[in-house]
Amino acid sequence: MLERQRRKNATEVTFVLPDGDPPGPVSVVGTFNDWQPGSHVLEPRPDGTRAVTVALPAKVTHSFRYLAAGDYWFNDEAADGHDGANCRLQT
Repeated sequence: MLERQRRKNATEVTFVLPDGDPPGPVSVVGTFNDWQPGSHVLEPRPDGTRAVTVALPAKVTHSFRYLAAGDYWFNDEAADGHDGANCRLQT
């Protein structure tokens, strides 16, 4: 799930997943962090989900995927679209 907060020149995007599905650490990787695993690791929230918020430039298209333990890559069904294997996000 994606939560968005529009700001003056940016959009804060919160990437949200259920806690424990998939198990272990999960990070969101994409064009906004040069596809570097571990740059944006999802952390537990009080509501039982885990999330990370990333401030992204406004009016830009970003590609991203999630990376879980064991080199398990997966997509977000709430993405704005797909470009091959990657999710697309419009800010």
